[in-house]
Amino acid sequence: MYVIVVYDVDEERVSKINRLLKSYLIWIQNSVFEGIITDKLLEEMLSRVKKIMRGDDSFIVYKLKTKSLIERQVFGKRVETNII
Repeated sequence: MYVIVVYDVDEERVSKINRLLKSYLIWIQNSVFEGIITDKLLEEMLSRVKKIMRGDDSFIVYKLKTKSLIERQVFGKRVETNII
C-alpha cells in the first residue's frame, strides 16, 4: 500500500521520529514522509512510533491502495524523490 505520514511532535522527539520514519519511508519535507509499505511493516513502524510519542503529539497516516490515486502539486522548492 502507499502511505503519506504527517506528524507534529514536541521538538525533543522530532529527531527520533524522523530517524525512525526514514528507515521505512521517504522523507519529503520537515514532518512529511511517504512511500510504499507492507501492512506488516506499517504495523511495526506504528508500534515503534507509539513508544516515542507523548501527550500532545500528533501522527496521521493516509493509506492509499496505489500511488496512482495521488495528484501532487508542488510549489516552491521541489523535493526530488525516487518514489515508484
